[in-house]
Amino acid sequence: MAQRYRQKNFIGIDIKGARIWRGAKTINEEKIMNAAFLRIRMETIEKFFAANEVSEVWITFPDPQPKESKENKRLTSPLFLKRYSTFLQPDGIVHLKTDNKDLYEFTLQTVNDAGHIILHQTTDLYKELLMPVDMDIQTTYEKKYLAAKQPIFYLSFRLKKEI
Repeated sequence: MAQRYRQKNFIGIDIKGARIWRGAKTINEEKIMNAAFLRIRMETIEKFFAANEVSEVWITFPDPQPKESKENKRLTSPLFLKRYSTFLQPDGIVHLKTDNKDLYEFTLQTVNDAGHIILHQTTDLYKELLMPVDMDIQTTYEKKYLAAKQPIFYLSFRLKKEI
């Protein structure tokens, strides 16, 4: 996305050093000047951005944290949505792409229960006649899931003003 939208800045976040290293190596080799990386635990994300600083949050193929006891660790839990609200612009968008049906359904329920505004939802992104913009950009995991003929779930939404 950073190559496609050179006028915007992109920050990849992960705790795993190998992923950060791979991304940093790529942006260095390809001289991509509008991308950077943070190696942090997502539980601290709100400490790194000012109010209204971020226009979109992309959550692509996160660990679904399948155990019920891990719900608060899901990157789309109410706790994380509250964190995103501290820095997301009022018209900002949260995107989720996943191969995990349970995570998708959990997120959909969370968003509906909180009264957030759903922009797009699908249980099989690549069977959509009119795919949302930028869905042609795929992660390594996404390519693996597609090759295995697994459906890709997608949800985009705006957070309501007060969480």
